[in-house]
Amino acid sequence: MHGNICTSYTSNYFVSYKNLFFIYGKSATISKKIKLLKEVLRIKLLNIKTDYVFKRVFGHIGNEDITKNFLSCILRQEVSNIELEKNTILEKDLIDDKIGILDIKAEINNNTNVDIEMQIIDKKNSAQRILFYCAKLFTKSLKSGKDYNSLKKSISILIADYELDILKEIPQYITKWNFREEDYSKIVLTDIMEIYIIELGKFKKFQNSEKYKKLDSWIKFIESSEVVDMSNKEIVKAKEVLEEISQDEHERYLAELREKYILDQNATEAAGYDKGLKVGHSEGLKEGLEKGHKQGIEQGKKENNLSIAKKMLEEKIPLETIIKITNLSKGDVENLK
Repeated sequence: MHGNICTSYTSNYFVSYKNLFFIYGKSATISKKIKLLKEVLRIKLLNIKTDYVFKRVFGHIGNEDITKNFLSCILRQEVSNIELEKNTILEKDLIDDKIGILDIKAEINNNTNVDIEMQIIDKKNSAQRILFYCAKLFTKSLKSGKDYNSLKKSISILIADYELDILKEIPQYITKWNFREEDYSKIVLTDIMEIYIIELGKFKKFQNSEKYKKLDSWIKFIESSEVVDMSNKEIVKAKEVLEEISQDEHERYLAELREKYILDQNATEAAGYDKGLKVGHSEGLKEGLEKGHKQGIEQGKKENNLSIAKKMLEEKIPLETIIKITNLSKGDVENLK
């Protein structure tokens, strides 16, 4: 094989032939190449769906061309320039759920702020979460002393590795949201705030639409890093970046630390949910038994009082006296006649 981007793949494992020549030179012996090959094949590609890895590929300074191409495919418009936020990720950030710390933030075309979030766990608050991000992005663009006309367009993009319950009736994997009139939905109040939701769980069912044909190639790469559209040089470059960080020991440590935190959080929430169900069931059963027992006693007392009242009526005892002794209502006693 020849060329700088010529790569061999085995499942999620890889070896770049350019690395063989970089380390050993063109005169490397076959045995040295085989030794390196065996060593590299043991390294598994990092999961690009982990938000840290996703940001490392798409939000890293120096990878602007990758992000420009990806956004162009989502927004279906040319992204002529992009400025990625210079945000250093610290190790402590990987074991925290601070709002948006691992989102990708950028300004495109000098007039639009963009926030991209990769989410692999469905916390049942996706709609509220992305709306909050978009609103925060929008209000942040208003500088002190400026008027509302200086507000920049804000776009929030959620890439969810699941399907949203609220969108299950929509037969497409990407949806675009903005402000529209309820009865005249073709009329957009303003496009200054937009939300895009990409549901990876729907991709296999609804890919190959003519509208998002170029985006399909990116989603295939995100779904499986083995699948690379060689005609898109930025996807090829993204694969190279993923290979590079996957071989870096410190990057692997950070990515695995983040992945472990996400899984641990999810397991903790799931355990809490199960415990809540059990406790709720147990308490509900106990409460039900107590309530049933109490109701049974009350019903027994009433039936006994009705029996007494009936005998008192037979003895021609005044109605008022029967009510006073049995604590029955006037209606209950009169129904015995």
